[in-house]
Amino acid sequence: MPRPCKQRCCRRYDADRVYKPRGVLMHELNTTRLALDQFEALRLCDLEGLDQTAAGARMGVSRGTVQRLLKSARRELVAAILHGDALLVALAPREE
Repeated sequence: MPRPCKQRCCRRYDADRVYKPRGVLMHELNTTRLALDQFEALRLCDLEGLDQTAAGARMGVSRGTVQRLLKSARRELVAAILHGDALLVALAPREE
């Protein structure tokens, strides 16, 4: 039985956010989903300039977890930009 996920503290947003190429209809695009915790790790480390330890303390997780979130978020973000996909920052947890 896997360990339960630790609660992650993230900034509250009103709704899902979608970023897409201009001039292309949404139904014509593939969608890349970025989880809220990945988006929060990007915001804290890349925008606010916190190191991974400080970001982990803010989010209530370990530095290693922040590192994994950043790695996966950056991979998905770059792939979405290169492939011209819509990027969905989703508030709801991932369905797996």
